[in-house]
Amino acid sequence: MLRHILYRQLRQHRGRISLLVLLQFAQTAAALYLPEINADIIDDGLLAGDTGEIVRLGGVMGAVTLLQALGALGALYLGSRLATDVGRDLRDEVFRQVLTLSVQESGRFGVPSLITRTTNDVQQVQALVAMGTTLLVPAPIMCVGGVVMALDQDVPLSSLLLVSVPALGVVSVLITRRMRGVFRGMQDRIDEVNRVVREQIAGVRTIRAFVRDADERQRFGRASGDLRDVSLYAGRLMALMLPAVMLIANLSSVAVVWFGGHRIDDGDLRIGALTAFLGYLAQILASVMMATLIFMVVPRAEVSAERIQEVLATKPAADRPSGTVARQASGRRVLLEIRGAEYRYPNAQEPVLRGLNLQVDAGAVTAVVGSTGSGKSTLLGLAARLHHATAGSVLVDGTDVRDLDPRSLARLIGYVPQQPYLFSGTIASNLRYGSPNADDEELWHALEVAQARDFVAELGLRLDAPVAQGGANFSGGQCRRLTIARALVPRPRICLFDDIFASLDHATAARLRASLAEETKGSAVVVTTQQVSTVRHADRVVVLDQGAVAGSGTHAELLHSCEAYRQLAVSQPEAEVLA
Repeated sequence: MLRHILYRQLRQHRGRISLLVLLQFAQTAAALYLPEINADIIDDGLLAGDTGEIVRLGGVMGAVTLLQALGALGALYLGSRLATDVGRDLRDEVFRQVLTLSVQESGRFGVPSLITRTTNDVQQVQALVAMGTTLLVPAPIMCVGGVVMALDQDVPLSSLLLVSVPALGVVSVLITRRMRGVFRGMQDRIDEVNRVVREQIAGVRTIRAFVRDADERQRFGRASGDLRDVSLYAGRLMALMLPAVMLIANLSSVAVVWFGGHRIDDGDLRIGALTAFLGYLAQILASVMMATLIFMVVPRAEVSAERIQEVLATKPAADRPSGTVARQASGRRVLLEIRGAEYRYPNAQEPVLRGLNLQVDAGAVTAVVGSTGSGKSTLLGLAARLHHATAGSVLVDGTDVRDLDPRSLARLIGYVPQQPYLFSGTIASNLRYGSPNADDEELWHALEVAQARDFVAELGLRLDAPVAQGGANFSGGQCRRLTIARALVPRPRICLFDDIFASLDHATAARLRASLAEETKGSAVVVTTQQVSTVRHADRVVVLDQGAVAGSGTHAELLHSCEAYRQLAVSQPEAEVLA
């Protein structure tokens, strides 16, 4: 998974990667040449007493050092830009994929996990790219070049590398193999912490109402403690890596001095050559340590890449096929038609909706009533293409929603969900969400129809008044009316209203029903509710009972012909529903 993601992201930066490798090669070659110059200074300058040679070689060393610094700075700049670009592109790819997921697919991952995968998991892959371009590219060059230069200094002494380098490799493999499972557990626990924090912030009123502050602190403490324990274990494994590597490096240096000293005494090795060999040994071991650092990051990046790929590989249930068509208004009388529709949530034993047939004509109001859990909101979700029917079909303006371009569908449908939601910004930006080019006059008209004009006009900034995330600075009824106005701004031909009168008082609800009736005269309107009094004047009432149609007709007809509807009416306090 990691290789697949890196290949897909890096192949579009081939030119930059080529320049980066060239700079890394230049700075590594310069670093490998420095011990050779140092050996010549010792042998040909200091031991020979030749000051001029020392000055000349010192100038060469300065020039090579400058070349090394420039190459390192250029490579570091390009590597950082490359890593941030990869992180940006990957984050954008995940975010775009999340936007295409249906409700049940998002629920399968969970909002906290999707947040972690879009942020923290992408950061792990980005960190690997940053470290890889900084450390992994020069590591093999330095290791191979160091071995060649060490052999050039003294072949017998180089036999020590046959012990030290494999020993470092074995230690690195043993430690990094255990890190993979640890890092997967760490990412899962980050998901859990995000979930707990999100629930506590969103449900802070409920927590305080039931005085559960102490219990929630304990719950967060447990989640945070689990993350701490896993992080500490991972930290211990990582902390074990550096001492083990340094131990092998220091023992190798001692062995080189020990055996090299004897060879100097025997006249088989120059002092400068021994100094250069120690420098090359340090560079070889440093290259192995750099690779080791990459190996420490790779397990966590692999886990994160797998989690990212799980999201990217998810095929949206409501994804449009290649044969998508765009539709213009056709003037048909039947704007919304549901034919034998069934919907079943993933892994559910029973369908939420089954055998559903429904026609909604232009200019008609169809009310869908039923008890909690009867499938009313799911029915509207099928029409709005939030999810697709697992059997049967849903047609909008004569075209199956599977074949209809989403933008065309959005122009036809105005949808108000059961739970109102406003985005952070202004009232105007929220109202223009479905119609960016709407002018202020259209916005005020929609607000007037939704019975929201008065309270918006009283705000100091009026249409430019700020809106907090989720509409937290407005009451539930105000949020409801603003979401209704948002759905009305594009003048939709099909209006889907999911229990929109639930949070409104009777007087406001009555005015809203009257204004909506006037505004939507030529549109097909579907209203879901549990309140029978709300649908008394609907052109048609459809009764849902456990996902199936239990009755269909007018209010008066259903009171006599449908037992489920009559029981729902009798259970409500409004006396007029039986009139």
